[in-house]
Amino acid sequence: MLPTHVLARDHLQRAAAILHGADSRTRQLRHIIERTITLMDQPGAEASMRSNNNNILYFSSFRER
Repeated sequence: MLPTHVLARDHLQRAAAILHGADSRTRQLRHIIERTITLMDQPGAEASMRSNNNNILYFSSFRER
């Protein structure tokens, strides 16, 4: 996982921890954040992003070549 994704995931986890109210909007926001974290943690998420963005150069794959 890219370092920026790790940082973004950490920020989202902190935001989800802050949102612990019982009202429906807070629950919805917390659910959205938790679902986003889950999507970021899925294997192959980075690979699918790479295949969709042909004009982006990822240094990790460049080094591998």
